[in-house]
Amino acid sequence: MLSQDDVLEMFKSRGAFLEGHFKLTSGLHSNNYLQCALLLQYGCDGDRLGAELARSIKKQATEKPITAVVTPAIGGIIMGYVIARALGIRTIFAERVDGKFVLRRGFALAPDEEVIVAEDVITTGGSVREVADLVRESGANVAGFAALAERGSSDAQFPAPKHVLLRLPLVTYTQDQCPLCQQGIPLVKPGSRPEPACRQAGPVKK
Repeated sequence: MLSQDDVLEMFKSRGAFLEGHFKLTSGLHSNNYLQCALLLQYGCDGDRLGAELARSIKKQATEKPITAVVTPAIGGIIMGYVIARALGIRTIFAERVDGKFVLRRGFALAPDEEVIVAEDVITTGGSVREVADLVRESGANVAGFAALAERGSSDAQFPAPKHVLLRLPLVTYTQDQCPLCQQGIPLVKPGSRPEPACRQAGPVKK
């Protein structure tokens, strides 16, 4: 079994625990970032992590068997695959179209199907909740949630059991309260080009 320390060490050894000034998908800023893609590029690591989450999910008592894992694209796709592989079930992913998650590429869920909604990292939980809404709109049931890591200052609550390998309460800031912005440290949105440093609010010079 993998402990939280084991998982954190995996992140660090693969250079996937980043330090700096980052803009998260949620819009919040942080001085740390978990770049799961750098960790999951190694199949051996992905298989270990997926098997560990699958082990936790199997301990969960359900009236009907779980038959699918659904994830948001693109960050959750690999996690969905390694979890589903370990469980011996299929995985599909949802994509945003006009700002809303939908199933494309022929993906579909059957009525009353039992589904796990998975993600690589949960911060506010917004994406997985949107995917869970999509699952329910499709007539399927959300049996649980799974993630490689959960970050943030509080433990997000969900309407079904949650399986997480690493809980890392990293500090996050809104843009107007970010001390890193006030210091003029360049802001980076991981996976894209660096963004301009935030400007500290103040009077306009004429």
